[in-house]
Amino acid sequence: MELNFLLDRAVSLDYQPGQTIFVEGDPCEGLYVIQSGQVKIFKTSPSGREQILTIEEAGRSIAELPVFDGGDYPASAAAIGESTLLLIRKKDFQSLFLEHPEVGLKVLKVVGSRLRTMVNLINELSFSSVRHRLAALLLRLAQTEGKKTVGGIVFHLPSTNQELAAQIGTVRELVSRNLGRLQTVGIIEVRGKRVTVRDLSKLEAEVEESEERG
Repeated sequence: MELNFLLDRAVSLDYQPGQTIFVEGDPCEGLYVIQSGQVKIFKTSPSGREQILTIEEAGRSIAELPVFDGGDYPASAAAIGESTLLLIRKKDFQSLFLEHPEVGLKVLKVVGSRLRTMVNLINELSFSSVRHRLAALLLRLAQTEGKKTVGGIVFHLPSTNQELAAQIGTVRELVSRNLGRLQTVGIIEVRGKRVTVRDLSKLEAEVEESEERG
């Protein structure tokens, strides 16, 4: 019933690669659900440097917080590839919440999970090296999205080296350099966006060793 309520009121919006969905500080129009494609949530420094907070896939919602607290969007969002999003306007979602409080609990669970992710990101950016952050990201992708093949665990990078750099708080050159080093020692193989983890145990050891080196 809740799903039908939302679908009846949702507005379908199509976005091209790189197109902005909303900008930090904009008044909140509502909550978005990603129907297809990928969306990056990011902050931009006064100098223009971008820090990606998270990349969300189809089926996920974004911009839940300002729907609840009444504030502006706390970060910016843009489509990575061609994407379709459903916009559920704030007043419609709040009406649903008043009629079905359990919906609010589900959304708060998502917000709580995202907060944990942000805490982990802050910890990584503050206390670990670029090598550790990159290896940790590759390990997470291998564990969550990787497919086992004869040659190793295969997954696709969600973005360019520039966006990978923004995701782990560094610059593109360091991402390229560290990807190259991991290939040289035989831990991974990179072909375009396709990554094959040749030795998962070595990648895990790389994360642990890099963390110890700081």
